[in-house]
Amino acid sequence: MQSRQPRALLPRSPGTVYLDHAGTTLFPQSQITSFMKDLMENVYGNPHSQNISSKLTHDTVEQVRFRILAHFNTSPEDYTVIFTSGSTAALKLVAEAFPWVSPGPEGSGSCFCYLTDSHTSVVGMRKITAAMNVSSIPVRPEDMWSAERQDAAAAGDPAGQPPHLFCYPAQSNFSGTRYPLSWIGEVKSGRRRPASRPGKWFVLLDAAAFVGTSPLDLSVHQADFVPISFYKIFGFPTGLGALLVNNRLAALLRKTYFGGGTAAAYLAGDDFYVPRESVAERLEDGTISFLDVIALKHGFDALERLTGGMESIRQHTFTLAQYTYTALSSLRYPNGAPVVQIYSDSDFSSPEVQGPVISFNVLDDHGNVVGYSQVDKMASLHNIHVRTGCFCNTGACQRHLGISDEMVKKHLQAGHVCGDDVDLIDGQPTGSVRISFGYMSTLEDAQAFLRFIIATRLHSSHGQPLPLATPGEAGAPPEDSEAQNAVPAARARGSSSPQEDTSPHSGVWNNSPTAVDAEGLCPPLLEATGTQQTTSEKAADVPDGDLRSHVITNLFLYPIKSCAAFEVIRWPLGSQGLLYDRSWMVVNHNGICLSQKQEPRLCLIQPFIDLQRRIMVIKAQGMEPIEVPLEENSEQVQICQSKVCADRVNTYDCGEKISNWLSKFFGRPYHLIKQSSDFQRNAKKKHGKDQSAHTTATLSLVNEAQYLLINRSSILELQQQLSTSCENGKEELFPMNNLISRFRANIITNGTRAFEEEKWDEISIGSLRFQVLGPCHRCQMICIDQQTGQRNQDVFQKLSERRERKVKFGVYLMHTSLDLSSPCYLSVGSQVLPLLKENMEHHDIPATE
Repeated sequence: MQSRQPRALLPRSPGTVYLDHAGTTLFPQSQITSFMKDLMENVYGNPHSQNISSKLTHDTVEQVRFRILAHFNTSPEDYTVIFTSGSTAALKLVAEAFPWVSPGPEGSGSCFCYLTDSHTSVVGMRKITAAMNVSSIPVRPEDMWSAERQDAAAAGDPAGQPPHLFCYPAQSNFSGTRYPLSWIGEVKSGRRRPASRPGKWFVLLDAAAFVGTSPLDLSVHQADFVPISFYKIFGFPTGLGALLVNNRLAALLRKTYFGGGTAAAYLAGDDFYVPRESVAERLEDGTISFLDVIALKHGFDALERLTGGMESIRQHTFTLAQYTYTALSSLRYPNGAPVVQIYSDSDFSSPEVQGPVISFNVLDDHGNVVGYSQVDKMASLHNIHVRTGCFCNTGACQRHLGISDEMVKKHLQAGHVCGDDVDLIDGQPTGSVRISFGYMSTLEDAQAFLRFIIATRLHSSHGQPLPLATPGEAGAPPEDSEAQNAVPAARARGSSSPQEDTSPHSGVWNNSPTAVDAEGLCPPLLEATGTQQTTSEKAADVPDGDLRSHVITNLFLYPIKSCAAFEVIRWPLGSQGLLYDRSWMVVNHNGICLSQKQEPRLCLIQPFIDLQRRIMVIKAQGMEPIEVPLEENSEQVQICQSKVCADRVNTYDCGEKISNWLSKFFGRPYHLIKQSSDFQRNAKKKHGKDQSAHTTATLSLVNEAQYLLINRSSILELQQQLSTSCENGKEELFPMNNLISRFRANIITNGTRAFEEEKWDEISIGSLRFQVLGPCHRCQMICIDQQTGQRNQDVFQKLSERRERKVKFGVYLMHTSLDLSSPCYLSVGSQVLPLLKENMEHHDIPATE
């Protein structure tokens, strides 16, 4: 391996532990720099033209085709490279072009067989074959492993018999299991049959997951079709793949549609079409993504320069996976119970049988599965990037997790769909956590991940030492091996611990806004209530010792989504909740809504609503206050579409002045937008019961519901857990107000018992009635100190321990039958009357005010 500078790899994300290389690997900076230099120095025209720049493109693309084949140790004499938009498009092309034979009087026709441990895109081919009346047969890995090998002569002469296709992955994208490449020759020769069908067998080897970290020699393992995606190998470009077609089969491929560049000649007015002779030209519809193809050259250059080749990558990545597997397997709770359950068909003994992928679920000390969504959130807090779910491989997920077909259908009925965060149903996992290594992964990455598991499950990174990676031991990179030195630049990145972006504005700043009474802002609208009190003074008058009382102690609205709270004593209600609650949001230069998960310093932006002057004043440390009108000028604003929690919303930009103000504070281009006043966003009907059309809630820019309520008794229990976690057991790590602010609720009640609010069905506050829609499932934002913008993982960790698997805190509310013909208000000190779910009877509480 050649030595290289640290900047050659990943300078853009220090402190990040990226462990999703099976999803996509990361590109090195040198690759992009070289590619951009190429584009700046050359003119690449459309390869279908005949000018000089087009000729340069054509010749460069052909050179890249040759480079791809050489990478897989083959040549244009044996294989053709057909560029596609990815491996999925390559698979679809095979399904459409394969010479299927429909069943008839003379035979049963072709069949399509696929290993059940296959990507969704392979399984999806059966829809195309079904349209051609071709049967599909799923084959379990156990059946292929146990299939008796037959003598080639006994298989009979396939001449004149229908063609069949068997598809299987070189590497499972779920577990990392590497299936024998010898199956290719055995199936093609008839010595191993996926199904008992007479005919000639062809093999499609899904190599997309495999070739990112391992060499593939097509001169030895001559599959008929090999789909690949280049971002799995290089990280860039995305949206480009290829189908490698064995030339002995190419002449048999049939194609119905023909696009630009595929025709030798055709008539527009008559059914006359002659395809081009070249297989690639015949099957590549339209102009290929030629600049992306040219980028592949720089990907190959960078890969060889930085690693020395695929064999070095294979050894390096496997060594890291083997080390991590050994360490994970050895982790035990004090009672001897394992910390994780690993899903694997191997013991990580060799890269021949196992890729650099570990799929697992975390267990508690009783053996119950901790949901993958919770693990993912905790990993994010430690700046560790993992993958969760079933990874587009339902067959392997079912097999390893013991999920029956009936359970999959039941999970769908329960609301679980592929790719969501519904990780447990009836206590059973719906997916798992996956970590995977790439050529720039380091031993420090593996150890940072192990420290994270130990710290979050065993509550100490020092209680169980990490296995020593000494030369000669299992899982340790050999002292003189190329694997150890595969990516020294990446190991020089520095600490693996999470690091926050810092700025002059992110220090300790405890200049919280004072509570505001809407009465003082807009006197004509409200009745006088006598002497004004601050919120803290009013809260002090609340009888916390009276277990029969539920009283509002605090009211908050958040005018700008994810920015600081605006605390009030009395505030009017609108059709969407508290008036102006989350009516604005900050977006980036692409119009994408920002939250504190991406930009923690949003909490340092303090908005104040002045109802009398009809303005919002925005403040931030080191910035001059700026004013924004509460309502738009309908004649001047330009409506644009934005997205909040998958919902399209009509918004308008609040102008260049506030945009410049935000951009100056954050150091990058941001905009402030407001939901259009004449746009109605309806809540999804997934909460609550019996929600008829006339009770459908309208929402502002909130995530889920109109209101969020939390109970001080619940906060107090969490505070006690956090306080006892300090070394001396006396220091109060998190003051009550600090914790309250983290949960960003609208209504705070004094409560009587921790988490009793989750048993409520409805509540009444004076004449107002609210339906309780369900608990709020928490994300990493509760770890952000709302006064400083700094993270602390303890809050999420302790809450997850207390709530057992699902991190829930607070309940969503929707007002019912709200009559806005006269002003309605919520006030601090108002009594709350809950209605229990169990008996649908009121608590025995004194009558409302």
